[in-house]
Amino acid sequence: MPEKSLPEPWLRGTLAELPAVHRAVLHALELAGEDLHRWCGHLNDEQLNRRPAHIAPIAFHLRHISRSLDRLLTYAEGRSLNEKQLADLKSELEPGASRDQLFAELSATLTTAVTRIRSFSRADLETARVVGRSKLPTTVGGLLIHVADHTQRHVGQAVTTAKFVLAQSP
Repeated sequence: MPEKSLPEPWLRGTLAELPAVHRAVLHALELAGEDLHRWCGHLNDEQLNRRPAHIAPIAFHLRHISRSLDRLLTYAEGRSLNEKQLADLKSELEPGASRDQLFAELSATLTTAVTRIRSFSRADLETARVVGRSKLPTTVGGLLIHVADHTQRHVGQAVTTAKFVLAQSP
């Protein structure tokens, strides 16, 4: 895997025109994309779908990052999930995903997420929102921060799983 030559996105002086919450979330997503490509982008289809010690495969984490970003941002926008989003949720652990499919979905979702996140104003951050069928209470700001936290959690799991997969490879 290539050496990392740039500092992390939050230390590059970018997105200074955005409010701090928006900037932090977008930097977290930028780092997520870079880390996933750096650690998992060179793996083949079999490696991405491998389940060392029966843990979730890297393919699951890539799908889950993409699809949960869409779901969380849908809630932040004040909307309910649609049938496709619910069906996608149920299929995240299905085996057999190809590297090209996984990274195309990730790339498209990250690109769309940037636009969606930028659409919120600083004033929107305290706007009440609900999550899920139970309508659990939160705010737009809470959802945006969770977008960053949740994404980074799964990036860490994907990177750790990639290291196990590589250690088991001949």
